[in-house]
Amino acid sequence: MLTGAYNLRMTSKDPLPQSRHLATAIPGPKSTEAIKRRTDAVPAGLGMAIPVIIERAHDAILEDIDGNRIIDLGSGIGVVNVGNSAERVVNRVIDAVQAFTHTNFTTAPYMGYIEVCEALNRLTPGTHKKKTILQNSGAEAVENAIKIARHATKRPAVIVFEHAYHGRTNLTMALTAKNLPYKEGYGPFAPEIYRMPYPYSYRWLGNPATITEDALEMVIHKIEKEVGAHNVAAILIEPITGEGGFLVPPKGFLAGLQKFASENGAVFIADEVQTGFARTGNLFAVEAEGVVPDMIVTAKGIAGGLPLAAVTGRAEIMDSSHVGGLGGTYGGNPIACAAALGAIETIEEEKLVERAAHIGKVLGDFLRALASKYPVIGEVRGRGAMQAIELVKPGSKDPNPEAMQKVVKYCQSKGVLVLTAGTYGNVIRFLPPLVITDELLADALGVLEEGFASL
Repeated sequence: MLTGAYNLRMTSKDPLPQSRHLATAIPGPKSTEAIKRRTDAVPAGLGMAIPVIIERAHDAILEDIDGNRIIDLGSGIGVVNVGNSAERVVNRVIDAVQAFTHTNFTTAPYMGYIEVCEALNRLTPGTHKKKTILQNSGAEAVENAIKIARHATKRPAVIVFEHAYHGRTNLTMALTAKNLPYKEGYGPFAPEIYRMPYPYSYRWLGNPATITEDALEMVIHKIEKEVGAHNVAAILIEPITGEGGFLVPPKGFLAGLQKFASENGAVFIADEVQTGFARTGNLFAVEAEGVVPDMIVTAKGIAGGLPLAAVTGRAEIMDSSHVGGLGGTYGGNPIACAAALGAIETIEEEKLVERAAHIGKVLGDFLRALASKYPVIGEVRGRGAMQAIELVKPGSKDPNPEAMQKVVKYCQSKGVLVLTAGTYGNVIRFLPPLVITDELLADALGVLEEGFASL
């Protein structure tokens, strides 16, 4: 039983209005009191983007315990692409939890796991024979992808890139580029990880007209001379960086990496944990350039808010592991699998790929107009419903995290949740649920512009 200053009321089955509403200041008195309990009960190492306690959520609105309705432009970090508590997800979860909650797939299999794997084998890029394994989180899926690639190739080295984020486990911290807050004090890390330059267009010091060719030449030279191409098990990259600030590689860079991997017997792995499931205006971001990875790692948007992740790859690579070499107690939990089937059904039936492209045009046009008005915005970038703005000191490219924090705080105070990112801590990123209405998005962007005007 809950004790203390408040008790959670029973969640109403009435639809949550898709409109912003401030019943109190943010944070309100109930959230303020609850956050004191959070401080006492939860380690300080867990951050908090907005100081409220959420009671219920639906589609693109979060409602806190004070009755404030907040526009969600973060989707739980790109998770509830189909909207919070999406109807098909909820209904499938209810049916699943009433049937059974766990058996462990490697103990007593069930159809949900198989059906999710079949769906991913069908939906991911490429017509080749594919197989899929399910895990609990993006980091766990990345670990399994590296494990399988090493086993298949009998090679040790893994190539990763600047500005990358791949997780918080020991191996994935080694794969992740940024030290603070992800790696500081947590080493030593796993060996045989080699970091390569990333063509960060906005901060590229070379000729922008030849950025793809120059970046590929630099990366391939470093691999050949410092690692040895024959030692490379895998090349791992996000098609658009997540925590790194939504950096979009120049056209041809991903294809060039894939070509090099193929020619040298390495596994090309696309980490689509944040970019997957219609987020970028394609079902998967690599599709924008026709790139077909040997493996694709997915999580976040796969299951509408329940913990699930996957590695989908060429059948001959996925089958290379011995029996018992793959698995995990909770991987592919039946309830999470049911949620994934509901999320995939929602994406397909509600045409959310097309919706993401529409949101991307609305969002991108607005942000570019904002940038023309406020020189503190150095660059607008992204694709589909995955957009970002990098804030700088006007007249330079010097990072401006102070301005970023002021704008974010203003938006929060007005009931709009936005997220931050970037190697230099100066990027605001936008990941709205793909079911957000145009009216609600316009309201949120109006608040964002007020935030810049307040500077």
